[in-house]
Amino acid sequence: MARIIVVTSGKGGVGKTTTGAAFAMGLALRGNRTAVIDFDVGLRNLDLVMGCERRVVYDFVNVINGEAKLNQALIRDKRCQDLYVLPASQTRDKEALTKEGVGRILDELAESFDYIVCDSPAGIERGATMAMYYADDAVVVTNPEVSSVRDSDRMLGILASKSRRAEQDAEPIKEYLLLTRYSPQRVKVGEMLSVDDVQEILSLHLLGVIPESMAVLNASNRGVPVILDEESDAGQAYADVVARYLGEDLPHRFLEEQKKGLLSRLFRG
Repeated sequence: MARIIVVTSGKGGVGKTTTGAAFAMGLALRGNRTAVIDFDVGLRNLDLVMGCERRVVYDFVNVINGEAKLNQALIRDKRCQDLYVLPASQTRDKEALTKEGVGRILDELAESFDYIVCDSPAGIERGATMAMYYADDAVVVTNPEVSSVRDSDRMLGILASKSRRAEQDAEPIKEYLLLTRYSPQRVKVGEMLSVDDVQEILSLHLLGVIPESMAVLNASNRGVPVILDEESDAGQAYADVVARYLGEDLPHRFLEEQKKGLLSRLFRG
């Protein structure tokens, strides 16, 4: 059976879709047959980040409504044969997502995939609650700022109480913390919370820290998951995240301010 992973947060704009795309790509690159689903009905950004927006014919809601077969809607990634994308609808309302319909699609995917990554919208509206309901694992994405962390804390309460696992009194969803847009320089001058500050508030297992990096924006604009940019610090950080999720014991990087070399200091850069 597939492991269902929800990528979620309380606040928008923290990097959930970037994380969902990178995480799914990382799992697939390691030989795991992986599907990533966009639950943000009405907006639909995952296909842009994955670079497959022109290949969308059918979407998630079409499959739920019986207007298309699942295989018609799944888009195979051109860079990795083990990765498939199920896009959201831009023209439907979020109420189109039903618990029964979502469950049926996840069950069908589970028959032939190892991992199913659910890219959730922010907050607690229907798309988000549907993405969380069937999850086995949750990657809680937050920025190192008070409002983002506070909203993530609220999401933890929902994960613990409104999931299928909670209803069935089963083993709880396994929760992981992913800290994005982290800048040691800004932490040093008190403009951001530190990793320890965030962990003290949320008390979650730290899956990774993604440094603030232009590589993320550049990759999104090109329709390429940033994990494929192996030269960038963000790409390396996401690769570490996937490795840790799969059980590897890796030290956390990018937590300290990098010392500049002589030439950098001379030219202020």
